[in-house]
Amino acid sequence: MMQKVRKAVFPVAGLGTRFLPATKAMPKEMLTVVDRPLIQYAVEEALEAGIEQMIFVTGRGKTALEDHFDIAYELEAVMRGRGKSLDILDSTRIPAGGIASVRQQEPLGLGHAVWCAREIVGDEPFAVLLPDDLMVGTPGCLAQMVAAYDKVGGNIVCTEEVPHERTASYGIVTPGARDGRLTEVKGLVEKPKPEEAPSNLGIVGRYILQPEVMRILESKETGAGGEIQLTDAMAKLIGTQPFHGLTVDAERHDCGDKIGFVKANVALALKRDDVGPAIRAYLQGLA
Repeated sequence: MMQKVRKAVFPVAGLGTRFLPATKAMPKEMLTVVDRPLIQYAVEEALEAGIEQMIFVTGRGKTALEDHFDIAYELEAVMRGRGKSLDILDSTRIPAGGIASVRQQEPLGLGHAVWCAREIVGDEPFAVLLPDDLMVGTPGCLAQMVAAYDKVGGNIVCTEEVPHERTASYGIVTPGARDGRLTEVKGLVEKPKPEEAPSNLGIVGRYILQPEVMRILESKETGAGGEIQLTDAMAKLIGTQPFHGLTVDAERHDCGDKIGFVKANVALALKRDDVGPAIRAYLQGLA
């Protein structure tokens, strides 16, 4: 019987150097898009998909991530005393034991970050969410992937067609048979040059993986950039387990990049009833 996907790994140990000085003392995952930090969007997406345990792979100076999902006694006492509703904090409350964290002591790559969660993941399938990739859709990106996983099992990566000249920024799929939004994955290449890329189907920050990938990561083989690459480890599962790419019905914002981050703020603000009209009027005034 196929095991349910109950756990999700959030690799959040990065230093966020592209956003300095903002990230000097604050985790980049706490940068806000409108009024919610990036990590909250990712956790809410995981909860919607039925994930029961969030595993944060953190580094030094990242305690704000756990604090954000804790009970803030002083804040709540002041709000109650002033007669303010606490409903705004509901989405930051995670059931007791719902978040675990492990340290990635040195930045050795995404594959290494995922491997750091091996003891908590145990012998079951798990999701990986990169909060820098903000995915906006209904249902959410991971919920769509879990629905596909329930049909085909194995390993699933979220894919999107990327500009041909940008393949060197992505893990790229060698595609096999296609079935609607699902594409059989015949091979994976990490950050190929455009002239060497097998397709323009790039992997973006969501994965559902089988625990066997942890055994492969154990060898700590390095790949592109001298880092332990998750893509290289996943490639070794191809042929031994089902492997698919799913192109989801969601809007992706690359919030690891300043331009993408500003665009995400504008795009999400425009969708909201409370701030959308004012932002739209402001933008029209600029135009």
